[in-house]
Amino acid sequence: MTPGGSSRRRTGQPHAEDEIYVVVNGRGAFTADGRTIDVGPGSTLFVPAGEDHRFHDVNEDMTVLVFFAPAYTGRP
Repeated sequence: MTPGGSSRRRTGQPHAEDEIYVVVNGRGAFTADGRTIDVGPGSTLFVPAGEDHRFHDVNEDMTVLVFFAPAYTGRP
């Protein structure tokens, strides 16, 4: 994500899998479950399946590792 940017979901719906985010570099804000926190290098975030969430107010180029579990198979 670039400064001034925010994350966008592909479908407009929260994911069906649990997610873990690890911020590698950059700074910004993260909102989930109605709560907002500042994030930066080393921030690790857990988002349960179905929870609305997003990164925003990015003020430095941000690199984030994302892990989904269980693995998405494309099947219901």
